[in-house]
Parts: sequence; structure tokens; C-alpha cells
Amino acid sequence: MTPRPQNWDPVLLISQIVSMQTLHYLTLSVLIPPLLSMFAEPSSLVHEGGAVNVGMVMDWREMAGRPTVRGVQGEGLWSSYAGAWSGGKQVGAGWEEGRWDGRTDPVRGWVIAFCWMIASSADIYYLYTLIRRPRLILDFSLTLVFTHLVLTTYYSASVPTSLFFWLVMIAGSAWTVIVAEQLCVKREMTEGLVISPPRDDADDIEMGGLLRRD
Repeated sequence: MTPRPQNWDPVLLISQIVSMQTLHYLTLSVLIPPLLSMFAEPSSLVHEGGAVNVGMVMDWREMAGRPTVRGVQGEGLWSSYAGAWSGGKQVGAGWEEGRWDGRTDPVRGWVIAFCWMIASSADIYYLYTLIRRPRLILDFSLTLVFTHLVLTTYYSASVPTSLFFWLVMIAGSAWTVIVAEQLCVKREMTEGLVISPPRDDADDIEMGGLLRRD
């Protein structure tokens, strides 16, 4: 039987891309706030807009451990109106006493990177469930990362230049593609196997009688 040709369905394709991107960010939004609240330095975190700031997901500088503040620096301290700016809006206020020493919290970057790797692991299940075809896993994984690069560049108004950020992106993508492809291939091989049911005893007896008569 000739297999039915598979038509290109743009609506399905776009819906799958949007679903993958939404699930990925939803996973990050569930993981990042509580972990930052537990492990990040509180004062620096508040200055950057808090654990629930959308920049913790969308701003590549947060993962890279780079400051996102604007202000005038004088006498080694940032002025009182310095604050965290993301997407053209101020999301964090200055230091409680009006001054901030400008230091960043390296733990915050590691927490966000860890959450990204966990979200990449969750993407394996999303790809396995929604995409299913092994030959499409690479395309959707790279599309997810490329879309994030576009969004984070727009949000931060700067192209990612952090080596750490790029290493996390590459490691997360490689992990997702390798495992998801293997799982999808294994499923296709399992579903493609046809196992003949065992013959019952009656068939064996009849066959044995025919052989004796011969």
C-alpha cells in the first residue's frame, strides 16, 4: 500500500512552535522565582526587580551575571536613582539607604542557568509528546533557542556577548536534541514491530495429526 503523502500544515506548525515556547517559559517561570528567593543574595535581587521580575527569564544579562542598572557613578557608589532597567522600563529601585556598591550576585546567574537546564530536560517530554517525529526534533529545538535569542536581544536591547550564556544555550539544546530523538526513534521502532500471536494448542494438534497421516 502506498503511503499517503504528508501535506505541509502551517497552522499546525505555528501552533507547535508557540506551544513549545510557551511551555518552556512556563517551566522557567515556575522554577526561577522560588530558587532565586532561596539562594540569591536578597539585596542585589531586590535591586534587580525581585525574583518574579520577567527579566530573570528574558534578560540574558541575568544569567551572565552582568548588571542591568543605569545611573551615575560617583565615589565608587551608584547614585540613589540608579535601578534595574529591562525592556526600557525601570523594574528595580536603588539601595535602601540610597546607595549601592554596584556588585552583582554570581549565584543568581548559576541559579538561572540551572533552571534553564531543567527546563531543557522538560522540553524533552514536550517534544516527545507534541512533535513525536525524530526528524523534526532538531528543527523545533533550534527554533526554540533562536526565538529566545531574538526575544532576549530585543528585551535587553543588546546582543548576548557572554560566553557562559552561549555555553548554557548550546548544552541545553544538545541535551534536548539527543535524548528526545533517541526516545522518539525508540517509540517508532517499538510501534513498527509486528509480533505474531502464538498458535493455540488446537492448531498444534491438527498439524501434528496431518504430519502423522503423511
